[in-house]
Amino acid sequence: METIRPLLISLVLVLNGVEILGEDGVLVLDYYKETCPLAEEIVSRNVEIAVLRDPRMAASLLRLHFHDCFVMGCDASVLLDNYGDIVSEKQAVPNLNSLRGFEVIDGIKYLLEEACPLTVSCADILAMAARDAVASRGGRRWEVWLGRKDSIKASFDGANQFIPAPNSSLESLIASFKEQGLDIEDLVALSGSHTFGKARCSSFRQRVYDINIEEKYDRYKRYRAFRRSLQSICPDSGRDNAIAPLDFETPAKFDNRYYINLLEGKGLLGSDNVLVTEDHEGEIRELVWAFASNQELFLTSFADSVVKMGNINVLTGIEGEIRKNCRFVNP
Repeated sequence: METIRPLLISLVLVLNGVEILGEDGVLVLDYYKETCPLAEEIVSRNVEIAVLRDPRMAASLLRLHFHDCFVMGCDASVLLDNYGDIVSEKQAVPNLNSLRGFEVIDGIKYLLEEACPLTVSCADILAMAARDAVASRGGRRWEVWLGRKDSIKASFDGANQFIPAPNSSLESLIASFKEQGLDIEDLVALSGSHTFGKARCSSFRQRVYDINIEEKYDRYKRYRAFRRSLQSICPDSGRDNAIAPLDFETPAKFDNRYYINLLEGKGLLGSDNVLVTEDHEGEIRELVWAFASNQELFLTSFADSVVKMGNINVLTGIEGEIRKNCRFVNP
């Protein structure tokens, strides 16, 4: 049965529109079983340590994987520093002074190079670390398909163009995800990553001070207390780097509270709230209700969508390389 299980998983993913790529272009389970048998354990243990030291790091590591995959694919281009002709994606507007966790990835890569030189790619480390980060905060632990290679270039322009902005409209979010081969269910499920972590004032100021019609005529003052709490953190000018939890109720736990918050008008980012306020046909609101009322459904859907996202434009076989240092291409 154990030998059949990976084949069944692969069939399910293919039927759901997920392209599984490994050697000769196919990602596989247990890719490092022979070449670096302790790879997943090394990643898992060090993510656990990093999150114990800084609980916010769990969300940061998941976000690294997301920001990597949405620019040229899941190829660790987001980890490259400025060097030679490379202009780092870290300098792009969505990432500058915002992305965290690079030192954690560096530490994991160092240990993997000690154990198995030039074997485990930085792109695979990001995928495994995202899984372990979610699991460390109560989320589901999914099986990661491995065998990605690392890009030898970065895309500063791509990072500015393809990573959704915190004030995105619903229409632009749907278009952005569609560009990556992700559908509406993926959009709603992956938005649930905002169930933990924090955001800077500059990311949610517009949401705080632009009052929509529903709130303007809110005779029962359902939104006023929440708005005032946000205003106390984020004034209409200054304090751009002040931070607030994406989920005020269970900020360090990976659960379905994010969707309950949306239904209560308490999403932190503009791009969160539009899932409900701009869904005129009701399809997305229906998914939000489903995830809000069934945590297991959300956790399963999230895991499926992350696996799907993790297969965006991956490099395999003779494409790319295995970087010795995740910050630089090999000499």
